Amino acid sequence: MNKLFFFSIIILTILSSCNNYKPALLTSTQIFNEGQVPFKQCHASTIEQIGKDSLIAAWFGGTHESNPDVVIWTSYYINGKWQHPVQVADGVLGDIRHPTWNPVFYQHPASDSLYLYYKIGPNPREWKGYYKYSLDKGNTWSTAKALPQNILGPIKNKPITLKNGTILSPSSTESKEEIWKAHLEISADRGNTWSIVNINHESPVQVIQPSIVKHKNGNIQVLCRSKENKVMSSFSNDDGQTWQPWQATNLLNPNAATDAICLKNGQFMIVYNPDLAGKDWWEGRTKLRVALSKDGLNWKDALILEDGKKGDEYSYPTIIQDDDGLIHITYTWNRKNIKHIVLK
Repeated sequence: MNKLFFFSIIILTILSSCNNYKPALLTSTQIFNEGQVPFKQCHASTIEQIGKDSLIAAWFGGTHESNPDVVIWTSYYINGKWQHPVQVADGVLGDIRHPTWNPVFYQHPASDSLYLYYKIGPNPREWKGYYKYSLDKGNTWSTAKALPQNILGPIKNKPITLKNGTILSPSSTESKEEIWKAHLEISADRGNTWSIVNINHESPVQVIQPSIVKHKNGNIQVLCRSKENKVMSSFSNDDGQTWQPWQATNLLNPNAATDAICLKNGQFMIVYNPDLAGKDWWEGRTKLRVALSKDGLNWKDALILEDGKKGDEYSYPTIIQDDDGLIHITYTWNRKNIKHIVLK
């Protein structure tokens, strides 16, 4: 009886600690010194753990977004410090040089390879998917390889891997008619071949840049940037093969990118801009917050990352949780730098 009582107390204590969890800021740093890099603007970062206490981040940088000189840069985080950025990919295709876009790291649990997915093209309506891989945690990279026709790769946020090894890569398209649609790119053979599953393409709801989270009951959820002034959500109960109708979460979305993960304690965390869309696409990106949820639909703000003034831009967050449980967030800081936040 006493053993059962104490066991019950332990379980209740664990559940209570999860329910009362509130992230705490450990560190806030900028990845590079602005005067010591050869690019004026940067945007759209990605981050990945590559070893104990070591990370790698990537972003695109150049004169300005969509300029042909925009290339992909990486930096290592070692012993608590970011190293000087290194260029790892460009948009040169034959005699033509295009800008690069939206790098995304991915590691398959059954492989030692680190993949870097990115896009090459004049704009998001015409870009194509490419990737490189590294066998030494990003120190050296393969030559650029084109993804198959109509496969764009993860458009902004990282893929997830199911227990059976299947990769679910979150992607989307933006047409010349300004129609936005989300889809998954699915591979059962570690990225050698891909299939496409559309997510509610019959719906008039316009969304892009999904992030994927998996629930304890096995359901998969996507959370998307939208033109609806809300973060939009859809659920799948068959590993992404079919999808339920779009639902609006309680989070505002000013037509700006988000990212979300499932934490080790079972809660969901999202980083987002809490505002409405303005006249221009960049409006509404002056504030950046972290929110938590138990069901992926109802969210509560947990931390303010940025509370800027008109003209500021804090956007395109990406988020991971490392093996020690620390949470790493990177995001665009006024297009001048990439900021790295560590939470516990």
